[in-house]
Amino acid sequence: MNRKKAQKTSFRERFRPCHLDYSEERKWEPSYLKARCEELDLEEEYKKYQVRLMISYLSVFYPLFIIVVVGLQVVAWSCAEYTKFTHLDSIMAGITLFLVTGIMGINFFESFVIRHRWVLVFTSVLSAYVVVFADIAHVTYHYYKTHWPLNTTYDVFVLCMIYMFLPIPSIVGAAVLATSVSALYIGYFIFFPASEPESLARNINGTYMISVDVFHYVGFNMMGIFFRIMNDIMVRASFLDRHQFIKEEMWLRHALRQESMLLDSILPPQIAKPIHDFIKNKITQSENGPDRIILGSPRRRENFMAIQIHPDVSILYADVVNYTHLTTTLTVEKLVKVLHDLYGRFDMAASTFNVQRIKFLGDCYYCVSGLTEADPDHAKMAVSLGISMIANLQEVRAEQDLDIDMRIGVHSGTLFAGVIGQAKLQFDIWGADVEIANRLEATGKPGYVHVSGRTLSSLDPEDYKIFPGTEKAQVDPVLQKHPMSTYLLTGEVNRDSVRSVDLVSSFSDLDIRTIRSNRKTQIVTADAMFNELREEFNKMPVGGLQFRLPCCRRDTNSNNEKTEHVLGIFCAGFKDSSLEWNYMHQPDFIFKFSMLLAWAIGGCLIFIQIVNSKVDCKKCIVVNLIVFSLLTSMLCLAWYKKLCWWQFAYDERKKYSKLSCLAFDLFDRIQHSFVLRVTVYMIIMVLYYMVISLILIKCDQSQFELDIIENKLFHYDMKRDSCFNPWVFTNMITLILGMSYTFARIPFALKICISCCETVAFLLIVFFQFAFIFHHSATTTPYMRAEVAHCLRVCVMLMTMYAKERRVEFNTKLNYKQNVDLHNKQKAADVTNQSIIILLNNILPSHVVDLYLDSLAKHELYYENYEMVSVMFAMLVNFQMDLPSLRVLNDIITEFDKLLTAYREYYVVEKIKIVGCTYMAACGLDFSLTSNFQSRSFQSEMQQVRIHQEAKGINGNHDEVAFIMTTFALDLMRIVSVCNKAYAGRPFNRSLSSGEICIGISTGEIMAGVVGASQPHYDIWGTPVNMASRMESTGLPGHIQVTEESANILEQFDILCIYRGMTFVKGRGEIPTYFVGIDENLKFISSKFNHRASRRFTVMTSLDSDEFSENSVEENKSE
Repeated sequence: MNRKKAQKTSFRERFRPCHLDYSEERKWEPSYLKARCEELDLEEEYKKYQVRLMISYLSVFYPLFIIVVVGLQVVAWSCAEYTKFTHLDSIMAGITLFLVTGIMGINFFESFVIRHRWVLVFTSVLSAYVVVFADIAHVTYHYYKTHWPLNTTYDVFVLCMIYMFLPIPSIVGAAVLATSVSALYIGYFIFFPASEPESLARNINGTYMISVDVFHYVGFNMMGIFFRIMNDIMVRASFLDRHQFIKEEMWLRHALRQESMLLDSILPPQIAKPIHDFIKNKITQSENGPDRIILGSPRRRENFMAIQIHPDVSILYADVVNYTHLTTTLTVEKLVKVLHDLYGRFDMAASTFNVQRIKFLGDCYYCVSGLTEADPDHAKMAVSLGISMIANLQEVRAEQDLDIDMRIGVHSGTLFAGVIGQAKLQFDIWGADVEIANRLEATGKPGYVHVSGRTLSSLDPEDYKIFPGTEKAQVDPVLQKHPMSTYLLTGEVNRDSVRSVDLVSSFSDLDIRTIRSNRKTQIVTADAMFNELREEFNKMPVGGLQFRLPCCRRDTNSNNEKTEHVLGIFCAGFKDSSLEWNYMHQPDFIFKFSMLLAWAIGGCLIFIQIVNSKVDCKKCIVVNLIVFSLLTSMLCLAWYKKLCWWQFAYDERKKYSKLSCLAFDLFDRIQHSFVLRVTVYMIIMVLYYMVISLILIKCDQSQFELDIIENKLFHYDMKRDSCFNPWVFTNMITLILGMSYTFARIPFALKICISCCETVAFLLIVFFQFAFIFHHSATTTPYMRAEVAHCLRVCVMLMTMYAKERRVEFNTKLNYKQNVDLHNKQKAADVTNQSIIILLNNILPSHVVDLYLDSLAKHELYYENYEMVSVMFAMLVNFQMDLPSLRVLNDIITEFDKLLTAYREYYVVEKIKIVGCTYMAACGLDFSLTSNFQSRSFQSEMQQVRIHQEAKGINGNHDEVAFIMTTFALDLMRIVSVCNKAYAGRPFNRSLSSGEICIGISTGEIMAGVVGASQPHYDIWGTPVNMASRMESTGLPGHIQVTEESANILEQFDILCIYRGMTFVKGRGEIPTYFVGIDENLKFISSKFNHRASRRFTVMTSLDSDEFSENSVEENKSE
């Protein structure tokens, strides 16, 4: 994963006045997270998830509680010198264990406790009081009956149990319960002091020692409340992330489904998949960075071609008879509406017979049966479609009173199908059998389906009326190359295939409008979203051990189980080191809360140390002041930004002083720096141990031993000034141990290491350095050494905090992994969306893509009128349609497509389509220049366009498009020339050095739009389209033939146009035509006008095509 290096701010910049940016920290505020959940109507679902999460905590608490209770009894039996009282203690521990596990077991019935949430609180309170009263009863019994002044065993553990494991949803409820438990223990210490000997009771019963206990419990309660608040923040943040994760996942699934349907509607799946993968790979490569070019290495060819061979299909060609006359008698608008009705009917009929429409060219419509899936009845389906198309046309002819008819040719055989080029990708077919089907249509009879003998052999003659083929077919030169018999067919029409476009509300289930990235929230209904969100929330992982009863066990989610396997067992670390690294280097936006707790715990430790020492010590005062000052300064730094936000949140433009900005910058660096956070954590731990070390330093062990001896011999009152109280020291260690684990956003492995070091150091102190002092303190079990009781408390605390923190770490990392998956899915969704947009832009012009995706319904006719557009037809002649030639054709068409990038300014040249070896393009299809716009969905948009045109004074005839189009045509000739020279030296079955291009250009008013009922296909219609096609078909190889109107325009651009003579054009008769003057160097011949006075000089200042052409030629030579 590529990570961008953060820009380092200079020292001067940190001292400049700045604005306060609290946006990131705001997202981690408890109030913000709760308001966000309520805003998204997720609070109820969050509470359900919270219940599930707390029940999972019980799955960790159960084994922990059993281990603690049983372990303490095992140690008591092993370490007690006499076990005569141990039996009673074991029975009481067993009863406590049985009651607590039995009471809390009710909560594993999840559906029940979700409906009756008071059960969670009731069982938690009851279990906590069972443990507390059992503990107090134990020490009270021994105080009165056996005269053993024991210390309590579970006071620290029960507080951890309440805050960290019991399923109490409310933080306030947990705090009230923990406070009442603390009050019970403090009350016990007041009335039943744990001391030895009895004279010590007065000392411990004093106000100072009670205050030590109070601060000890205050510290643990603050730690517990902090844990609950932080846990609520992390859980809510993870819940909201999960909500976003689910929404993105749903959108991705929908986008992929839409994408698949869109691709299938445009291209066959076997062709669409490699194209789609190619586009995605290119996007991914571009995101990973530009390709590195190694000097001296050959340039890699990336001409992509998806071509497949289909050996057994039937090809249908259809042509509207009298279409040319129709173009001269109908307005362009009326013509497009007629074509839309016809092609819509044809598309629906093709869908009925499972025939794949390839494309249409003006009045020519061709398709293939048996292409997407092998069909033994492909000939029958194609002929049935042809009969249906004739019936549909006859119906349109009768409804609109048009003098039109239809010729259809069908031939069965082999073809090549796929896409070529790299711009405006369109599915097409090639091959000798394709040309035969085309000629069968051209030589056919209107109203009949003209089929070959091969096609007829696959049909049942009884289903049709069969007539001999036409005389034209017998003399056609193309058909004579493949001697065959032809036949005219007609038959009964399938009435289900004869439908008007207006009779259906939608032509497919695919709604392309939904595939825009800014419409993610509109693609799924609210009910579907809510239901799936609820289902996914129920599958959210909660961690913990899965050992529930079969009646209350949930169905596990395989995805969550897979996610859990990426984590280690002991430290819950990611097995992927890079994932662990990224996790540790996340910013910590709750650092200020950790610092607040650290400051409060430090204050408690300082107070306990001062009260416990009771000795005037200047060094102790200095150390305490240093520790408190450092903690306070770090607290102020952590909270200064929030305090400023509290005070001036309403004034976003307020500038803060240089010192304030320095504080903001330092705090942000700590939040975002893993090293700085660990450094602060270690400093805090060192400060804590500086405080606690003062207790050890001021202890006079010799005096303490003497006091003990005198007390035993002479029964003197025991003075505690000579050394520390061992249980106070142990409680301070447990407090620091809890703080070592509770500090947020510190690596779990480091916490384990620090806590283990603390425990080992404590054991050394207890058993070696101050063994005599700890030995002469109160124990927790009769006849058990006191130092063992001290070690048990610290070890139980270590085990409890480890269990708590591992569970938190596990859940946090699990959610982090899901966030990483979310990011990857978002990235995949973006790539998918980009690939769809790119694909659409390779089918439709960019401005049509925007309109089509926004709100244009597929069944709604869309068209644009343009007053001045130049249309070009360029045909590669002498091209044989076999596979080697298709590869060459793909290379040439790709070079043509690359040339389009040089014509993206001034007037854009748009590729319209490729038909066989004919390249069709147009110049002047600029949406801002359209004179008329027809779409019921876009009346307001069109009005804005008109206002924009009037404001900019857009007017004029825009006849520069003829010059641009002709310049583009000349560049095509140059590319063909370079390709001929390049291929001349290569071994081919036939030489391509004689390959030439024949180009026709016409200019005038046209109409463009999307017609048909499937496969959105942008096309243009009008006299210039027909004339450009005729200029190409009647032209000569190596020449650009233009109409008289275009020649007159080109003369104004200092381009010589040579009069060819009167040329017969179908539908127009004989008209004057011209050849564009081109010299032997493939440059325009000047018409002898003043160069600077010509319009060409003005245009060339904006577009220097010659320069591009020379670069293109050199580039082709290098390849």
